[in-house]
Amino acid sequence: MAAYLDAWMEDAPEDAAGIARALGDIARAKGMTQVARDAGLSRESLYKALSENGNPTFATVLKVAKALGVRFHAQVA
Repeated sequence: MAAYLDAWMEDAPEDAAGIARALGDIARAKGMTQVARDAGLSRESLYKALSENGNPTFATVLKVAKALGVRFHAQVA
């Protein structure tokens, strides 16, 4: 999961929609219902936020990342 997300962030760091879709791919693989529950969100809102046309808030992205067990970190570019 982390390697897949990291690859997205490395290859397309400015593609917020693509990174959100990558989170959605990971969430679907893990089970969207469980991820939504762990993130404190409804399954429907999570599907919408992480869809191709979704536009999740940063708070939602952080909740989903935590529910998936991944962390973001910063490093000098």
